Amino acid sequence: MNEFPIAVIMERRRLNNPWVDEAWEAVGVVPAFDAVDPAPVEIVSEPDRRQWRVGGFAIALFRDEADNYFLNMSSPIPKVFVMWRKEGELALPAAVSASYGEAARWLDSGEQVDGVPMSREIADWVGDFVNTHYKPAPRKKVRRNDPLAQDRRRQ
Repeated sequence: MNEFPIAVIMERRRLNNPWVDEAWEAVGVVPAFDAVDPAPVEIVSEPDRRQWRVGGFAIALFRDEADNYFLNMSSPIPKVFVMWRKEGELALPAAVSASYGEAARWLDSGEQVDGVPMSREIADWVGDFVNTHYKPAPRKKVRRNDPLAQDRRRQ
């Protein structure tokens, strides 16, 4: 399986702040093997918070990102990174990834990115990919800066 289908849970919280009315964030990702409609579906409606499930996304893994997947999987809490944008009244996910490097590139370009804890199913899938494709860089011998090295070589 090259892709893992998911749906993203987006949350809007009402704030008691004179400058900002609300705060948005991605709060979860769930496996979506069934055909989930990509249109946002409201799943929680409370006075101070609301949540929407947004389908139609898939985590894709690439061999050239194996180092970044390894870094993610070796962290205390592996994450799925969700890039999202405000569109009208809703904040909608634009892309998802399990790569630290890709999330960093998104942040560097000024995008909104949230890291949400990875579910066991997704972690097992990414872990299998990392075990198959991750190859640690060979260790290089460090040549120390020895001011007397030339004198020793002459003897």
